[in-house]
Amino acid sequence: MRRLLAKRTTAKPHNDHAASSTVELEGSQKGAIRVARSRTVLVALVFLGLYAAIAGRLVQLAQMDTAQAGFRLTAKDEIATTRPSLLDRNGEILATDIQAASLYAEPRRIVDRDEVAERLLTVLPDLDEADLRRRLASKRGFIWLKREITPKQQADIHSLGLPGLGFLPEKRRFYPSGPIAAHVIGHVNVDNQGIAGLEKYLDDAGLADLRDFGFARNQTMEPVRLSVDLRVQHVLRDELAKAKAFFKADAASGIVLNAKTGEVFGLASLPDYNPNNPATALDDDRINRVTAGVYEMGSTFKALTTAMALDSGRIHLSDQFDATNPIRAGGFTISDFHAKKRPLSVSEIFIYSSNIGTAKMALNLGKDAHQDFLRRLGLLTRLKTELPENRRPLAPRDWTDLSTMTISFGHGLAVAPIQAASATAALLNGGRLVTPTFFVRSEEEARQVGEQVLRPETSRQMRYLFKLNSEKGSGRKANVLGYRVGGKTGTSEKVVNGRYAKDRLFTSFLSAFPMDDPQFVVLIMLDEPKAAEGTFGYATAGYNAAPTAGKVIHRIAPMLGIRPKFDGIDANTILVSF
Repeated sequence: MRRLLAKRTTAKPHNDHAASSTVELEGSQKGAIRVARSRTVLVALVFLGLYAAIAGRLVQLAQMDTAQAGFRLTAKDEIATTRPSLLDRNGEILATDIQAASLYAEPRRIVDRDEVAERLLTVLPDLDEADLRRRLASKRGFIWLKREITPKQQADIHSLGLPGLGFLPEKRRFYPSGPIAAHVIGHVNVDNQGIAGLEKYLDDAGLADLRDFGFARNQTMEPVRLSVDLRVQHVLRDELAKAKAFFKADAASGIVLNAKTGEVFGLASLPDYNPNNPATALDDDRINRVTAGVYEMGSTFKALTTAMALDSGRIHLSDQFDATNPIRAGGFTISDFHAKKRPLSVSEIFIYSSNIGTAKMALNLGKDAHQDFLRRLGLLTRLKTELPENRRPLAPRDWTDLSTMTISFGHGLAVAPIQAASATAALLNGGRLVTPTFFVRSEEEARQVGEQVLRPETSRQMRYLFKLNSEKGSGRKANVLGYRVGGKTGTSEKVVNGRYAKDRLFTSFLSAFPMDDPQFVVLIMLDEPKAAEGTFGYATAGYNAAPTAGKVIHRIAPMLGIRPKFDGIDANTILVSF
């Protein structure tokens, strides 16, 4: 019994130790579980906080102006749109992108809106104060205050230390030559999108699509080379400005066109505008008159009528038409400005600019042949070039014999001057009509896109007549020693209140040089010029447009590599030898 008790006594401590160990183990497990649970709760609370913050931000964004919020989120990308630089044919920069800063505000972060407005106006006084205060008081999350500010303005605003204001870098279009080639290059809007001229053409030709798909952001683009020669462009605009001032004309315009390739080397229309600040670009008097205006070109159209007559094979240079008496038709009287009152040969009709003789030549061929010829030279349809600004010619609905007579000497049909220049190039370059272009084009490319519209023999005869007119006719004041200039003047009365006004003239001179192998066509136009010193009271083209063309040619011919010749080449030489 004692032994048994002893065993039991010995075993009891062993059992107590096991129980104690079990209790300790159970306690340790419970503690670990409590720690794990605490950590789980803590992690859950952290995630809950994050989700709550996200949810709060979503609620805040939902309450913002949707358009402004979306614009704010994408503004930096949108304003980074890049455009290719535009170069003249010699590599001179005509348009390029530069970095600029734009000022924005976040009204919700602004504490004292009155203070911000007052201090901001000290740097940007051109801002409208009432509008600025109203916009700063809005509930929007993002607003533009001024786009494309100067570096100094940015520094001055930054030094003010105003909360709620910021700057975003963006691309700004810069035109180093200012207004020199404004109507060719065009301009962009504040978002660097082309809205006029070749800038708009680039957008329409695919740049806008690249921008929409995100491929025109902060990327370097290959520059685009134009056919324009900045030197020629400067001379043309300079001489037009001088002529406009001297003859007190309302407007002046002109174009220099490569007769063989159709490349536009220069185009100017005054008044113009500065594309760096195009605030006046949409004014009515600042349109591109060369492509977007249509005019009755006056006697310059006699060149087309004469070419039509000669090309028909039915009329020759020596043929005569009676210009003794005026023509009376349909209640109108067709007479000559300097009447010779005798029969005139085709050559005399041209150099004396006879309305009577020209009308009779056109009637001899008939109105159907007349329309077909003008259509062949592209003068009855809209001329489409890279410039988006263009107009359709204004032609009579019912083409009568009277229409043929008046249109033959430049009244009754209004065309864009660039069309008249293009048709004249075809008259003189061997008979090929080549659509004008504002991009570089080789003679081989021009041959592929050109169309033969006249016999080469007709073109040779027209070169003779153009040169003859500069020797003995109304184009004498356009002569430039050594450069063999030829041309045809045009003086037309403008239509005012449905009637032709004798004291309001539109003058033009269509010329080319050198006439033995014409390389360039130069068209000069003056709108309502006045008589001036040395014009003997006349305001006709021979006294204003012709000498202006001569001055342009005198300056640009050496630039274009045309070597002067002093070997006595005259009109008869051209007719016989070339």
